[in-house]
Amino acid sequence: MRRAVSKAGKLRLILPIDEQLWAKFDLLRTLVRRDLEARYKGSILGNFWPLVNQLSQLLIYTYVFSIVLRVKLTISSLPENNFTFGLWLFAGLLPWIAFSGGLMQSAGSVVGQPNLIKKVVFPLALLPLVPILSTFIESSFGLMALIFFVAVHTHTLHNTLALLPLVWLTQLLLTAGLGYLAAGLTVFLRDVPQTLGVALNIWMYLTPIIYPASAIPEGWRNWVFWLNPLTAIAEVYRDLILVGEVKHWGEWGVASAIAVTMFCCGFLVYKRLRPAFADVL
Repeated sequence: MRRAVSKAGKLRLILPIDEQLWAKFDLLRTLVRRDLEARYKGSILGNFWPLVNQLSQLLIYTYVFSIVLRVKLTISSLPENNFTFGLWLFAGLLPWIAFSGGLMQSAGSVVGQPNLIKKVVFPLALLPLVPILSTFIESSFGLMALIFFVAVHTHTLHNTLALLPLVWLTQLLLTAGLGYLAAGLTVFLRDVPQTLGVALNIWMYLTPIIYPASAIPEGWRNWVFWLNPLTAIAEVYRDLILVGEVKHWGEWGVASAIAVTMFCCGFLVYKRLRPAFADVL
């Protein structure tokens, strides 16, 4: 953390960013760090619990879909076996876990902090971002494990890994936009988190994460790829980590446009509702 602080200090000398914005960035970083520390405080495994949870989901889905249902998967650069299916599955699960977990927790980020809402000087725009960034950081443990297993399995690491930060940006913008929308509406409609949970369950099975996109009927496949940004994000993760070639540039571009639009709309709705938060809470 000290290294991060020193690097941030050096960036202040280079980047022409307002001091108030830097102060908000420092506050956001502090809030995320405290959130991560508080989540598993007192447990033996600590912050390794997210990795355990991710791997447990991976084992369950791999067993059900690869061994029981015998779902076939073909990747030209990898052998066709259960381990390859597990790597492919994990590459799609990671962005979904970060997205769904961050979105669910951000929905209650405002109603869960009534004391901060009533502080005039506190930047309320940071509240939904804290659980989103915390969950994203937790997913990085699984990502590092995935890259390690791919390196062991294939004896190589693809240069396309350098593009991961760009797909992270698409993922975070989409999650933050929906998070702002959910957090603002939850203040006035307390059924939003429950409704969101149901919607995410449906959304997951409408996204080719635990089954290959080839299993989708051809007439519906284009709709799933072009209108569901999580499909593009999951497929680009697989392209970058497993294949070493981006095969879904167009879908990624559309997903990025949807993410930017959703972020702008979600933030504007949150900003519009924000003055009434203190009165309701």
